Amino acid sequence: MFEFQQYLGFLLFLTVLTIGFWLMIFLVGFVHYWLGGAIMELIKEKRAKKKDE
Repeated sequence: MFEFQQYLGFLLFLTVLTIGFWLMIFLVGFVHYWLGGAIMELIKEKRAKKKDE
């Protein structure tokens, strides 16, 4: 069915695919968290600026 070298190539492909998938999930979560925090800070600054006027 598979030769040993083809088997190693298939395992390498699966490893890279899995690492890429989890890296994508991590980055999407991190960017979402980062943008949410930045938006909250902007809202707080605008509220504070309105309060001072």
